[in-house]
Amino acid sequence: MRTSVGAPRSAVRLFLTSAAISAVPVVLLGLVLAGNYRAQATDRGLAQGRSEAVLVARTTVQPVLAGSPLDRGLSPEERAGLARVVDRAVRGGDILRLRVRGLEGRVVYSDDGSGFDQTPEAEALRAAHSAVITRLTRLNGDSNDTGPKGVTAVETYQPLVAGTPARPVGVLEMYLPYAPISQDVTAGLHALYRDLAVGLLLLYIALFAISVRMSRGLRRQVALNAFMAEHDALTNLPNRALFHRRTEIAVTRARRRKRSVAIALVDLDRFKEVNDTLGHHNGDHFLVGLAERLAAHARPQDTVARLGGDEFGIILSDASEAEEVLRGLRDIIETEVEVNGLPLSVEASIGFVIAPDDGTDVHTLLQRADVAMYVAKAEHSGIARYDKAKDHYDAGKLELIAELRHAIDDGQLLLHYQPKTALARGTIDAVEALVRWQHPVHGLLYPDEFLPLAEQTDLIHRLSEWVLTTALTDLKGFGPTASDLAVAVNVSARDLGRADFATKVATVLARTGVPPQRLIVEITETALLVDPARAVTLLQELDRCGVRVSLDDFGRGQTSLSYLSALPLHELKIDQSFVGDMIENSAHAAIVRSVVELGHNLALRVVGEGVETPEVLTMLREAGCDEAQGFLLGRPMPADQLRRWMATAAPGPVTESDLEAVLADASARSPNI
Repeated sequence: MRTSVGAPRSAVRLFLTSAAISAVPVVLLGLVLAGNYRAQATDRGLAQGRSEAVLVARTTVQPVLAGSPLDRGLSPEERAGLARVVDRAVRGGDILRLRVRGLEGRVVYSDDGSGFDQTPEAEALRAAHSAVITRLTRLNGDSNDTGPKGVTAVETYQPLVAGTPARPVGVLEMYLPYAPISQDVTAGLHALYRDLAVGLLLLYIALFAISVRMSRGLRRQVALNAFMAEHDALTNLPNRALFHRRTEIAVTRARRRKRSVAIALVDLDRFKEVNDTLGHHNGDHFLVGLAERLAAHARPQDTVARLGGDEFGIILSDASEAEEVLRGLRDIIETEVEVNGLPLSVEASIGFVIAPDDGTDVHTLLQRADVAMYVAKAEHSGIARYDKAKDHYDAGKLELIAELRHAIDDGQLLLHYQPKTALARGTIDAVEALVRWQHPVHGLLYPDEFLPLAEQTDLIHRLSEWVLTTALTDLKGFGPTASDLAVAVNVSARDLGRADFATKVATVLARTGVPPQRLIVEITETALLVDPARAVTLLQELDRCGVRVSLDDFGRGQTSLSYLSALPLHELKIDQSFVGDMIENSAHAAIVRSVVELGHNLALRVVGEGVETPEVLTMLREAGCDEAQGFLLGRPMPADQLRRWMATAAPGPVTESDLEAVLADASARSPNI
């Protein structure tokens, strides 16, 4: 009861305090507004006087003047004309007094006979040589003044021109009544004061209403602040803080009940294009609609949250059908919607974990769900569960990344080269540069142990530049005996995303002095599909420089045939998964033959990878494949060993009769490293 009584008392005290405080600025505001209004009204009166002086001069006075300077006096006709037109205006009260002065300021005509013995007005002299002059004055008159006295008037001086051609002849001095303007000012001020009083009254009423409802409003604001602290301001979905707390609750409950729970992270692909193309307003509108659809289709026991930007989080309290439920939600995300009349759709990459199988700590679970999401994005699979084998972010691997930075500078990296044999001639036309890391603790590390780590950071750019520089330097060191030998260097997706990569390649070529046609840049289908438009632009720049481009691992990815016609390719490398079992797998053999025919129809050289048996090599040769690469023909080897190996290789073409012998001999010479 004390609370209900105290609230009105508190509201009254608050109202009285607010009323007293607010009265001071309101009164000051009224005084300022009144002063401004009075000044504006005076300015309007002066402007009206100027306009009327111009009008009287042009329509009443100047037409009756002959055009002679008025300092000589008025002619009888001019005086009679002025008296006729002026008398009517003065009697009507529109003009209080009217005088005509010469150019020297002397009065030559006055409606009431005053001013003839006065000193010429300075304003009259100024007006004779400039423009209209207007001011407020009070009429006092002199002994001969029969006009009104003690009256405030608008005093104007207007130049007079007459004759043909028109020329200055004198000055019109005129006094207009200020009383109508003063009355307008008074009426306006009364209205202003009335409005201020009404406004102040309404303000007090509003203050009282606000004071009465203040306690209720404060309670609502506290509740709103609590809601906003845990929810996204744009979509009203739970935010990151609430998502973390609910994840902890869900994991704890699942562990206690010996059940599993799924935690998923969703990232919208290409959403930045929506913002860049249609503006952030439409992007926000799209996110709101997406949040509403996700919330409507989520199960009641599940949670959908917006974690920030275009990232969402999902908690599935029952993980038994996690992938199926997430696929349904992904379909909801990718459903086309209309935003301001435009149909929009985006794709989504979803990574998820199952607790407790993939972890019990919330931080660990979310970090692993994030890893899975990036795997889904990189593999274009849409949805991926966390797989430890694809996690390149554990502490040990992060330490390896830090060591790799020093390995580049400390000379721990080295290149091995694997030859590519031209089947028609049996010669080595090119070698592929393959990086190795001679780790001081772990020994010789192969690319699959550290390249995926480097590709997650900008360190891949330094590594790629080192490989390119070293490979071209080694190639130059082979001397004139290998003047036609080319070297192939692998390029990552991050390299293809660099706008200056082609310039970097051209710089290294110029520095090492190797002709561009002796460099082959190998790209994979996966790297190509990360950003096809930018990749096409980059490869076109390399092509213009004279660098050859090879599409590696062809057949494993999802390259559209339209890209093959658009890309400036010179070579297709058939993936070893099709080449290696051509003998046992007739379908793979058919694929290899089809790729060879496709490549030749597009004027491309075709290379078969993973050749390990003479039978496979024979089938490649029969299929018309241009080159072959594999352990049968030569294993990767250091530059010095490659030079010695090439010096002992048998020259000349490989014929049907001696193919197996040559291959066997080459295999015997190939170092097993």
